Amino acid sequence: MDIINFFVNLLSDPRGAIAGWIIALGPLWVYSPLFLIVFVETGLVFFPFLPGDSLLFAAGVFSADGGGLNVWATLIVFYVAAILGNTSNYWIARFFGARIIDSGKVKALTPERMSKLDHFFAKYGGLTIVITRFMPFFRTFAPFIAGTGHMNFGKFTLFNCIGGIAWVSLFVLVGYFFGGIPLVQDHFEVIVLGIVAVSVAPAIIGAVKAAMSSRKKKTADGRTQAQAGIDAELVEELELRGAHAAVEEGLSGKHAAPVAKAVQGMPHGAHAKAESETE
Repeated sequence: MDIINFFVNLLSDPRGAIAGWIIALGPLWVYSPLFLIVFVETGLVFFPFLPGDSLLFAAGVFSADGGGLNVWATLIVFYVAAILGNTSNYWIARFFGARIIDSGKVKALTPERMSKLDHFFAKYGGLTIVITRFMPFFRTFAPFIAGTGHMNFGKFTLFNCIGGIAWVSLFVLVGYFFGGIPLVQDHFEVIVLGIVAVSVAPAIIGAVKAAMSSRKKKTADGRTQAQAGIDAELVEELELRGAHAAVEEGLSGKHAAPVAKAVQGMPHGAHAKAESETE
């Protein structure tokens, strides 16, 4: 229950969570939970829901004068956590990726997200690791997918470092330089929600597009099947009409043998109807 409360408080009020850690752990050990949360979010594919963006922003606010954190220490701790987290994720996928995917235990690792990441890697290559740093959920899954065979470790490490430094620097420094503004202080929760909304928006848009594409595909398949049924009925009707005409012509006796042969080669329904017409 304490773990659940911990995550609920962290997700709903990262500023309050950091303030509590500063009081409880002191100015040195407070960096431990900060490191751990970013490392787990980026390093373990089971925890994509942790609030990386809002946590970095809140830590930047506390790194301003008198906030309880040192901005350089905060940046370094987050740099190391982000880079090591992705590296851990990569190697977990390298050795256990297929088993984890086949197990189906990572519910957030949907076929749609995997397909989108495959498309990203095909289109952008190593830049996918940088781009997805700014996309919740995808930043957790991108190094995992890279580890399953999309990228060698040397290339991955280069883009991992670039992406990790860019991501941490942006959110921490925005919090550091703008967090002390009274307007930001008074509307901190709203700003955090805005950061979360902007971060999650690409994932939501992607999910909606995937759902719409799937629906269109099902509709198109249904129309194709319906058209195929209509075509089959039309062919059968034409066969029956042809058989009827052949039977009428064969009644004169001039083409009895060809008619009999044609009737024998027709489908069962057409055959029966032709026989009844002959009689």
